[in-house]
Amino acid sequence: MLLLAPPLLLFALITWQVVVDGPLVDLDERLSEALIRPDRASELLADLGNVPVAVPVLVVALAYVAWQGRAEEGDRWWLPPLAGASAMALVPALVAPLKEWTDRPGTPAVPPAVGYYPSGHTATAVVAYGAATLLLLRLLRSPAVRRGLVVLCLALVLGASYGLVRRGYHWPLDVAASWCLGAVLLSGLWLLVSRSSRRRSAGTPSRRTGPS
Repeated sequence: MLLLAPPLLLFALITWQVVVDGPLVDLDERLSEALIRPDRASELLADLGNVPVAVPVLVVALAYVAWQGRAEEGDRWWLPPLAGASAMALVPALVAPLKEWTDRPGTPAVPPAVGYYPSGHTATAVVAYGAATLLLLRLLRSPAVRRGLVVLCLALVLGASYGLVRRGYHWPLDVAASWCLGAVLLSGLWLLVSRSSRRRSAGTPSRRTGPS
């Protein structure tokens, strides 16, 4: 629960400021004005948060985790990939009503519209790349490969986030709120999978474990 509290509290604070048009929103708009410089590079980076780009990465990771788990982990092999898929499915289920409720307009760089808070592209990137990383880390033994995977995940998420702000698709607070939302979902995924792993290691041996 300690993992969940900070991002939840920060998300609540940002959402409150957006709804009441508080001082954080004024700062957010000034920061956005300084950062917006639409160009081809920012467009490509923002695309890292598109569903057709990010979700297939997660699907491939889930398939690999399921294949490895079925071979090594016995009856509960399906739990990690199911938990990862569920975390991804919760993104639109949470983001869509929040967009409708907050009704925040977009930046001057996009056509007049509302429903930009929080950023669905950022949440998609955080959960898709983050869930894939968390689940694959359980299977990797090399510290260098593990570190490389984490660095790659952070680069993809930060690249998408920067591109969305730089291109003007979202205000910085839209992106920050989705970081918090994604952190909550990934914390829940990690807690579920880690508890399952502890129960498995203390209970039935895997299919590859013979009698002592």
